[in-house]
Amino acid sequence: MVIFNGGNSNLFIQFNFVIITIYFLLFICEKNYSAHVKKIFSTNKIAIKFYILFIIFLTLQTIPLPIEWLRFLSPEKYNLLNKLEFNGNLTSVSLSPINSYFGILNYLSIFLNLIIFKSLFYKKKHIFEFYYFLTLLGAFAASVAIYFYLIGNPDFLIIKNSYAEEAATGFFINRTVFSCFLTICFFSGVEYLKLIDQYQKKNTDNFYSKIYIRIFLLLITIAIITTFSKLGNFLFISLIIIYIVKELYENDKKKRFFLTTLILIVLFDILILGFYFGSEKLLHRFSFLQDQLNEYLPFSSQDTLSRGDITKFAYTEFKKFSLFGYGGGGFEYLFKINFQNSSSIYATHAHSDFFEFLGEFGIVGSTFIFLCIALTCFNKNFLLLKNFILIYLLTFIIFFDFSFHIPIIQLLFILLISITYKRIDNFEHDVQDKF
Repeated sequence: MVIFNGGNSNLFIQFNFVIITIYFLLFICEKNYSAHVKKIFSTNKIAIKFYILFIIFLTLQTIPLPIEWLRFLSPEKYNLLNKLEFNGNLTSVSLSPINSYFGILNYLSIFLNLIIFKSLFYKKKHIFEFYYFLTLLGAFAASVAIYFYLIGNPDFLIIKNSYAEEAATGFFINRTVFSCFLTICFFSGVEYLKLIDQYQKKNTDNFYSKIYIRIFLLLITIAIITTFSKLGNFLFISLIIIYIVKELYENDKKKRFFLTTLILIVLFDILILGFYFGSEKLLHRFSFLQDQLNEYLPFSSQDTLSRGDITKFAYTEFKKFSLFGYGGGGFEYLFKINFQNSSSIYATHAHSDFFEFLGEFGIVGSTFIFLCIALTCFNKNFLLLKNFILIYLLTFIIFFDFSFHIPIIQLLFILLISITYKRIDNFEHDVQDKF
């Protein structure tokens, strides 16, 4: 999914669903793994029931219904169809049933990935391997992006970079999505370094693994910087600051080398921005919040349609489809209908995942998925710094960007949040049966 723009395509969503479904069916044929899966289902009965209700609700959004039923289920769509002089007898609640269908496949794929992950990665060594893999994956994507950036971002086979010559995007189309992906990979590398000295014996393999991870982190750092994404760079530098403050507060001698690594990364970041890209870039990333908030102010001086305007439009449309939503992929059609005279402006997503998800699911669907998440997350094992940082990153993403609509971003956040500690003292860092 990384190679193909984070899986952000109906074709790739379908492909991923077929592959993971076949793998899951083969996976449960093995007795031990099947026992893990059964325990997961028995431990999380209520949460899984709410998720099933969520999937059923999304399915009902795509089913053709008598058009008169829309008077109650979706009055706004009923009015739109009347304006367009629609002559059919049946239609769905979703404005884009095809995109909604592929959205369902994506959510089913994520669920199956989570079940398999919880069944396979249940020991601390598995968690280290997972963190290592994500960091390596990020370093690989970063290396490709840096290379293409240095040679002017030419198009290469299926990789289309020519439209973004001034920023590193690699395998991704959008630089902000790419920077968010790299930030998640960077987070994984930092967690690896933080934990490996504390909970594993020092040996030659660990020594070289830590060297490799530091090299991977430097590559990811360069790639994040060269995306020039305000959101990505803001999240990246604030992530490091949180870890540094935490380590300074604890003053743990075992983690001095870890703290030194973070400080060196910050200095490396400053040197690159300050000397290669110009000193004004150093503080420019922190203008992210000011720029974003200014777009929401009523006296904003922008003449063109800003991200803030698109977000406010998403909120307005949510209120019109508040009960049952307009279905996955519906925002693009709403934008086309309401901005027909703006040929130069195009938006497939609202620049706020929060309001777009509310609009897609409505209050009913949002309630189902919220209860599912709440039942799986709100427990004593969830209250960890790792999860606090992930929620911090996710909060900025879902309120100020659309990156959480990209399958790879959704999957990585869910898998990382699902990692919990049973006992901190001896690091029973198992991925528990409890989500």
